[in-house]
Amino acid sequence: MRSYTIHHRAGTNGDDVVVIKEGFSWGAFVFNFLWALWHRLWLASLALLVVMLAIDAAADFLGVNPVLAAVIELAVSLWVGFNANDWRRRVLERRGYALGAVIAAPNADAALRRFVDLAPPGTVVV
Repeated sequence: MRSYTIHHRAGTNGDDVVVIKEGFSWGAFVFNFLWALWHRLWLASLALLVVMLAIDAAADFLGVNPVLAAVIELAVSLWVGFNANDWRRRVLERRGYALGAVIAAPNADAALRRFVDLAPPGTVVV
């Protein structure tokens, strides 16, 4: 089972719910700034693009071994993969979303169903 955080926009009728998996993000690891664009993390996307381009430019300018440059980019990608879902949570918080619950479930859909089932009676969640 995986852990998921359920975020909902406060003051809405429950239509605006986001489920985020805890832990490593393979999409962010592989696609870096494109993943950030997809999730509307504008500043993170720009920063990741600049960092990756700067690593390439510095490696070319300094004549660094391409293997070393690839290892550095891999390290940055690992860092992004481990932190990406936390970035999403922070951005959602700034956009007015509240943390509804932390749910253990086999997948995101099951986590959302469980969250709805556990909501107090009379509460409109989704």
